[in-house]
Amino acid sequence: MTYLDEISLKGRDANPFFRMMGIGIVSYGRGEAVLEMEVTPDMMNGDGWLQGGIYTALADEAMALALVTVMEENESIATVSETTSFYRGVRDGRLRAEGRVVRKGRKIAFAEGRLFLKGDEPAILSKSDASFAVLRS
Repeated sequence: MTYLDEISLKGRDANPFFRMMGIGIVSYGRGEAVLEMEVTPDMMNGDGWLQGGIYTALADEAMALALVTVMEENESIATVSETTSFYRGVRDGRLRAEGRVVRKGRKIAFAEGRLFLKGDEPAILSKSDASFAVLRS
């Protein structure tokens, strides 16, 4: 069973990190994925702001899921590098992560992720760019 098959059957329970963080799967397919997550008090840094690693982790998961939708059955991925630019801090609310494949080659793939605070006028919080090793079994 592939990871996408497991996601179809189990939803967030197919990924232990999704379950632990309360990440919901909104959509995925054709090189794109959308995830959502509620900000909780235990995600804050000592100053009361959403800890920066949460931004990066959620974007990474959205990019990886987007990439999985365009992979061949014998392929898997591993994040090689990721850079995140932070635009705005968050203290509460619901986050929306959008991942998109920029280019997938035989050995390396590139993706971008954007994180938004949901609301009437979604505000961009961060942008991530990542490269992934494409591994073949």
